[in-house]
Amino acid sequence: MSISPSVGQKVMPYSRPSASRPEPEPEIIEPESAFPQDFAASLQDLSTQRATIGCIIPAYNEEESIADVLRGLLEQSRVPDVIHLVVNNSNDKTVAIASEFAGPHEITTELGEQFTEVFVHDIGKNPDKKVGALNYGFALVEGYDFLLGVDGDTVADRRAVEFLETEITSDTRIGGISAIYSIDDNPFKGFARFLITGQRSQFAAFNLHNLLRGRNMAVLGGQFSIFSTKALRDVMRENHQSTPWVKDSEVEDSLLSLQIKSAGYLTKISPYARADVGGMTTLRGLDAQQVKWNYGAIELMWPGQRGDTKGQPFHPNLRVRWLEQFSMLVNLFVRVGFVTLLAGSLSINAFIFSPLWLIPIAMSVALNLRMALSMKNKDRHDVLFAGLIVPAELYMWIRIAHFLRSWTRFLSRKKVDNWAMQAKAERGAGIGHWTPLFLAIGIVAAIVVAWHLIPIELQSGILAVGWPVLGVITVIQTLSMFMRLLRRQHGFKV
Repeated sequence: MSISPSVGQKVMPYSRPSASRPEPEPEIIEPESAFPQDFAASLQDLSTQRATIGCIIPAYNEEESIADVLRGLLEQSRVPDVIHLVVNNSNDKTVAIASEFAGPHEITTELGEQFTEVFVHDIGKNPDKKVGALNYGFALVEGYDFLLGVDGDTVADRRAVEFLETEITSDTRIGGISAIYSIDDNPFKGFARFLITGQRSQFAAFNLHNLLRGRNMAVLGGQFSIFSTKALRDVMRENHQSTPWVKDSEVEDSLLSLQIKSAGYLTKISPYARADVGGMTTLRGLDAQQVKWNYGAIELMWPGQRGDTKGQPFHPNLRVRWLEQFSMLVNLFVRVGFVTLLAGSLSINAFIFSPLWLIPIAMSVALNLRMALSMKNKDRHDVLFAGLIVPAELYMWIRIAHFLRSWTRFLSRKKVDNWAMQAKAERGAGIGHWTPLFLAIGIVAAIVVAWHLIPIELQSGILAVGWPVLGVITVIQTLSMFMRLLRRQHGFKV
């Protein structure tokens, strides 16, 4: 195990000669100089060497997954040239387990003989948490051509690094490429499996949307992405930052993706590289994660929210975010409106069933089924989740709760450490995820009381206006689903 110096101290990683920064071709010095002849020759042949990849893994209490993560990296067809595991704020056995992998490894794959070395760094308490670990790792690998960022619970397919390297070395315009993310649902059962299946569907929809928009990735997720270190240095220079990742954003990967795009680089998603990430198996953990993500996205979209992280509402990478927020707003309005108007109509015996209301339901099921069938590693749970209506609808209500919690927290302007709240939730503490349910019960009770206090003429008037308005919005939403159903997927599998 290698225990590194204090945070912020720059440490140059182990590397072969090819790991140096891209610089102009050095002048070959005569043998009588201080440089040995063989070293000068190696510099001359630098252009024939393969690119170098330094991998960093920020880890916080990952004792259950870190062995699989490291084993997965060492079994890649293209092994990273160095792997730095940066453990921060942990109090479990992550360091002890990872130390079993520390040291040099000589590996032979179909691409030939390869060498890598694994270093384990326990940096102890770090107030910047994951961001601090990422920047610590960057200081160790910034001399490499590319930085591979891997989360401490992400296991990639065997050729993932090879696919990412092949594409990013083929086009100097690319600043970063993300793998396609999913979640391995085999270890889970019961309600945990339901939540994992919902997250698999959510990942699939996000991945497919980015693939279909020219493979332009809105977010280079930290789960498994490769970055050009030159692009990262350009981001630092243009934004006057001393490190690539900054601590004043709830979504450090989204902000960095925006900055890479603004620096003139492309942010892409690979159609081939795949990785299974860690999923949330409890409502509490899922709520904390989703609220943090949504809250951070809103901050990036909303102008002037922070002096150090300006809102960029018209940034190209935020179009997907705006679409997500608008879609959730429509889903909220349609569902709440339908339930409210239905209850009101039944209370005065004014409801008349129309088969037309089945059309949007059928369209939604068809769209969900198509999404499930587009998943590369789909199973019967994914298909049943999409086709049985109830599971997908229940998960949509859960997502609506996250949407409301995010906007409520944001508009309250109350400063909250969402990283700490997620860590607390993953430890099984906190009851904030039940807040939307309690509020819904209170609001329903208030509406019921108010409804019975107004005269029936006014009730009829509300229903007479409410149903047509809801109908128009539902028709527009149904047409949107129909257009998405007809959209060609060009053979992409998520």
